[in-house]
Amino acid sequence: MIKRLFISIFIFSFLIPCVFSVPLESLIPSAYADRLRSSGEILIETQLRNPTPNLLPQNSELRQLTANAMGALNPNMLVEALYLYKKPVAFHTDSGSWDGGQRTRVFNQMTALSTLTGIQYFSASRNAMRVFYEYSAVIDSPTTKKPLPDPVYAQPPASLTIYARQKDLTFGDNIYRYEYAAAGDAVFFTQENVTALNYGIIPAIGRGNLRSILAVIDCGDSILIYAVSMAKAASVPGMQSRVGNSFTNRAEAVLKWFTGRLDSELFL
Repeated sequence: MIKRLFISIFIFSFLIPCVFSVPLESLIPSAYADRLRSSGEILIETQLRNPTPNLLPQNSELRQLTANAMGALNPNMLVEALYLYKKPVAFHTDSGSWDGGQRTRVFNQMTALSTLTGIQYFSASRNAMRVFYEYSAVIDSPTTKKPLPDPVYAQPPASLTIYARQKDLTFGDNIYRYEYAAAGDAVFFTQENVTALNYGIIPAIGRGNLRSILAVIDCGDSILIYAVSMAKAASVPGMQSRVGNSFTNRAEAVLKWFTGRLDSELFL
């Protein structure tokens, strides 16, 4: 098992009950909460042998999503991360009430998949920054692949499925299914690969063998972001390690994208 703790910037159908925020300490251990608040560090763990989520917040919907994914995959690789996004003071909400407008705009940033085009990540193998997604767009279906505008909602739907075509310079041109859900204090998506991912000419992750979950949970004065990517990587010598390292660095790129969207589109 390989576990790593970094100081960096990360970031990877329910009925809707009342919308509310929750105290950070009710979601994660107080030691984690203190560190996230005081230093702005991100907690990242990478596990390559008998993986088990260690940073998972105490949120029943998120825990069910994660358990379902773990049960479906029986993964041999897992990368998870915790990050605390601090809202500007003007956007703080009272305990027990997450502003509906904030929640909707957060949801719409999570569906803005076209804006992933061109984001970069640090490639450990090349020791340089590299484009992550050369192309990213919502599409009508995995068969016709007609590009569509990013969906925008006046209120988050209880559940939503969309497909996306994303050309990744590491794993190629692929189709993904995104399942979105909203539940009280949180919004989620789960990403699953519809097509197989190849590492150059080597099959890396078979069709349906990748799950990435992003959870955004309101805490009044901040937003807790939890992300986990899990996969059943091919049994090729060194493949799990390569995929794990790649996913760790790419997770940081996704967080920069998402928090950048919050900075520029929501908390102006």
